[in-house]
Amino acid sequence: MVAVDENAWYYCLTHAKAEKGVGCRAADRMGPYPDEATAKRALELARERTAAEDKADKEWKGR
Repeated sequence: MVAVDENAWYYCLTHAKAEKGVGCRAADRMGPYPDEATAKRALELARERTAAEDKADKEWKGR
């Protein structure tokens, strides 16, 4: 069982919205995030982080 911080925010992939504390099952959520605004940007943040890692991989491989 995963402990949930009742004061933290999560992004629910099922409902496409930010949720505070206990909500949908952990497999359907991203987070925790420090505040609602950050949780609402979860998908955007994930895209940015993925792009940065893809860039780092290409640089590491020498492309």
